[in-house]
Amino acid sequence: MAEHNIQSKLVTQLKNDKIQLWNPPYTTDNGVGQDQMHELAEKYAALVGLPLLDVEVALENIRSQAVHKGSGNKLFREKCVATLELVLPKAMRKDEKKNYMETRLDVTAQDIIQRITEDFGMKYMKLILNGKTLIPGKRLDEQNVKNNSKLMVLKVSEPDTKRVMVEEEEKKRSQEECMQRTQKGFQILSERDGSEDPTTTPFLEIADQKGNPLVIPPSEKKALILAMGIHERGRTLMKRRQHEAALCYLLQADTEFSKCGSTLLSTVDNYAVLQLDILWCYRALEALTCLEDSKLRLQRAEDCFLKCYGERHQRLLQIKGSSGGEEVLFLRLHLLQSLLAYVEGNDRLARERLSKVEEQYGRLRLDTGKLDLLMSMGFTDQEARLGLRACHGDLDTAAAHISQRRRDKEELRKRERDKRKSRQAAINTLGELGFAKRDASRALHQASGDVDKAYGILLDASQVMDTASSSTASPSEPDKQTKVDQLAYLGFDQEVVEAALRLTDWEVTYATQLLLDNQGILPPELLSPSTSSPSEEPSTSSPSEEPSTSSESTGTASLDADLVNEVLEDIPQHEEDYLDMTLDEESEVIAQLRSFLERSNTTSG
Repeated sequence: MAEHNIQSKLVTQLKNDKIQLWNPPYTTDNGVGQDQMHELAEKYAALVGLPLLDVEVALENIRSQAVHKGSGNKLFREKCVATLELVLPKAMRKDEKKNYMETRLDVTAQDIIQRITEDFGMKYMKLILNGKTLIPGKRLDEQNVKNNSKLMVLKVSEPDTKRVMVEEEEKKRSQEECMQRTQKGFQILSERDGSEDPTTTPFLEIADQKGNPLVIPPSEKKALILAMGIHERGRTLMKRRQHEAALCYLLQADTEFSKCGSTLLSTVDNYAVLQLDILWCYRALEALTCLEDSKLRLQRAEDCFLKCYGERHQRLLQIKGSSGGEEVLFLRLHLLQSLLAYVEGNDRLARERLSKVEEQYGRLRLDTGKLDLLMSMGFTDQEARLGLRACHGDLDTAAAHISQRRRDKEELRKRERDKRKSRQAAINTLGELGFAKRDASRALHQASGDVDKAYGILLDASQVMDTASSSTASPSEPDKQTKVDQLAYLGFDQEVVEAALRLTDWEVTYATQLLLDNQGILPPELLSPSTSSPSEEPSTSSPSEEPSTSSESTGTASLDADLVNEVLEDIPQHEEDYLDMTLDEESEVIAQLRSFLERSNTTSG
């Protein structure tokens, strides 16, 4: 990071003095003009207050890069062969020498991956351009790759022996399956047709900063649930400091968020938090030199926070009554801004922002004694941290705040339970009048929950509804098994899945919600002595067929359950989990940046 700081300062001086290092006398037909470069280094070392040797090395790097870029531009003009700069994983950067690759742009990204494998020995990787993952099978020019583009090479795995290769192949396949299953699981939970009551609590509740559900159009709600779920998986990996793996999920979440409308993204702060998380991974991977993408993401985060919270956090204060908890997000935002200023060579701005960061850090650093006292009162460590920050460190106020939040959440849960009971009672009432549950549910949704209006709707459309009911009331055995497998795929016990499907007339979305609401265990009051629906026909499978089918589906569910449950466990139970930071990493980065700036200040002094 320090070397980028020096180069940025020197580039600024060179531009001011209109010096072009790629031209004589600094670059000649015979190579580099040693005497002229040495004189220039002496001049700039005194001007910017840096050691002569460091300036000489940095000037030569700038000169060689400029010469390389010039020859690359000529090659592109004459032969349409582009030069790409590769930002390799930090463990593979042996020195400050840039890594370039010459290629035509009508080749696929997979061709570049293969060449990187041959040149650097990396077997599994992703190529990132301005925060977007390149699709291996598509051409470079179709993905906006141009001459002089900078590609970030993100390592996925790196086998080094035959045995390890097999293990890594399995690990890679598992990672890909995990990503696919994560996405598929959230798709199942988010794909709800227009007939479903939108007030039914989804698995991932989309709420404001206080936990109150937001009314969102179904299409955008589906996209947001998917984006939030993948984001949470990435955040879990970040907590384990597995930044390369996390970045894969975060960039996928960014793609899903792009499918949401701009109005929605200005309502929830998840999108801004995602931008910070992506940049935090860039920082950990020492890839903040992708400045264009980093600056753009920081600006997006700042703009999104402004829209969500208000210029002086007035919206946040109106919703939550406090903005103390969200201060950790601004601490990270300002710290990343300070880091970028330093990388760009703007020490003055970096110091100003770092001073602001250190002041924020001092306010947000928690008293361990107060944390212990709150935990001794029966609060969790997460509740204690969030409560103290929300109340600016005041112990008594924090205890009252946490207690009130618990009461508020219990009241929300009670309202949702009452809403579901009321809706179920209305469906049962219409069911007793001879209407199918699914038709009753649709009519209630259309009538905004009014039973009398729903009854009128059902009467008016009785012939159509009867036809639809008769054609779908009794699914075939293969259809039933497909639905059982679909829910068992999420990790629920097969017998419980079958019971839930029978209770909901084999409606997958309702059965899913029933299982999630009851954490995969149906309460006794929902189960009659026989969970079979009276309208169902006995199984037509022969005794010899049943064991193999059951065994096969159970085995598949068992294989999938561990992986899916592991992914679902990553979804936090507390709605403010994203604000719960220990600030350990932030403390490390602050100390590192302060040491860089002090060293620079001492040298210049």
